[in-house]
Amino acid sequence: MFNIDYLIVGSGLTGAVIARMLHDAGREVLVLDRRSHWGGNVHDTTHESGISVHTYGPHYFRTSSARIWDFARRFGEFYKYEAALLADLLDERAAWPIGASYIRRVIGTDWHPEFSGTPLNFEEAALAIMPRKVYETFVKEYNEKQWGVPADTLAASLCGRFEVRHDDEPRLKPACPYQGLPLHGYAAWMRGMLQGIPLLLNYDYLAHRRRWQPRKCLVFTGPIDEFFSFELGRLAYRGQRRSHSYLPDVKHFAQPTGQVNNPLHAGGNHIRTLEWKHMMRPDLAAKIQGTVLTTETPYSPSNPTDFEYPFPDDANAQLYQRYRLRAESLERTLICGRLGEYRYYDMDQAIGRAITLAERLLEQLP
Repeated sequence: MFNIDYLIVGSGLTGAVIARMLHDAGREVLVLDRRSHWGGNVHDTTHESGISVHTYGPHYFRTSSARIWDFARRFGEFYKYEAALLADLLDERAAWPIGASYIRRVIGTDWHPEFSGTPLNFEEAALAIMPRKVYETFVKEYNEKQWGVPADTLAASLCGRFEVRHDDEPRLKPACPYQGLPLHGYAAWMRGMLQGIPLLLNYDYLAHRRRWQPRKCLVFTGPIDEFFSFELGRLAYRGQRRSHSYLPDVKHFAQPTGQVNNPLHAGGNHIRTLEWKHMMRPDLAAKIQGTVLTTETPYSPSNPTDFEYPFPDDANAQLYQRYRLRAESLERTLICGRLGEYRYYDMDQAIGRAITLAERLLEQLP
């Protein structure tokens, strides 16, 4: 039996922030992770060409919180990067989020949303803010590829991430004053966050949980259904299969932006194409010959290590609530994070949530 005051399972963003807060407050902390690297999905590698590739898809850091921005910069310098996305419509590329000028050009000036009333599903929620032709071009097939089910079976709340840009603003998150990427990469940034904190990699806590008895609290950031051995059933998740290609003869860039969405079935099974060189600091990118492209193709993983996106429908929301009731009945146990709380968090949201949880632990368990 191993004893520790605070045992943190998972070194991703939630686990690392909580571990950092507790360690800085003088608490005894140990972090376990079953992967061979720290940082969870906040990770990158360097291609032999010198191009930095985000291992688990693009991580765009942006926040409106000066506190979260200051926290992030404790662990590494950031350079300015504001993501701007395009959608490949086969015959043209258009801005995403959708600009009102595109709607005026394709639909006309006298356009209005297709749906009125209270949306009961994703399709109705989307049609409540855009014309049907725009929905069918940009949104419907993209989300059917992403989730693998008809759009009208998805939760209406999923549409909260969409908007129509009446000012044609091309930046993905123009309202966030603090945006950037770590100068030395995400792996180094996460290592900085975990600096000085005991960390054990390649260790599966769930396979050895009987050996551990945290004196104050177990913080578990993995899938909540896996924690309970899937006893109530399995929650659904989606992941991405990533395929990389190096184009040595491209001097500058192969596509106009770092991310081009592929929303139509006719464009392939993948939902986006990423060109990482766009996301590098410009002076460094200019020195590199060639470019690396990555396509991301959604699938339903069975291995919990590959779970990325909680599934947005009512059945899974209800199953999660049953697991949550079990979690709340446990003593000295906190199940949290994107997989533990079965909800999608942007990076700044994950940091803010983890700070709040850590402060709560420090208040409750002095």
